[in-house]
Amino acid sequence: MWLAFGLAAIVFTGIHLVLFFSNKPCKLFMALGLAFTALTLCAEYAQIASWAATQDWSAIEDVAPTMSRALWVLTGASVVMNLTPVIVDAFRKK
Repeated sequence: MWLAFGLAAIVFTGIHLVLFFSNKPCKLFMALGLAFTALTLCAEYAQIASWAATQDWSAIEDVAPTMSRALWVLTGASVVMNLTPVIVDAFRKK
């Protein structure tokens, strides 16, 4: 499930950036991109929690450290990409 949410976050963020640089309104896609980023994090957390509940420690040891770094980087990238139009607008208005 986290993979589907992650792909949706990427698609909506891409649409958001394309629409912004085409000078079209795009706040909905910014919200969708950030919402699906949050859902991706929740889904990944739920998956690791289910492994902990079933005491599948080898799965947690294999996946959690790598995914933790990847999720931090990708979440940061999503936030920066979705806020880029807000920052650009602020500089354009000056």
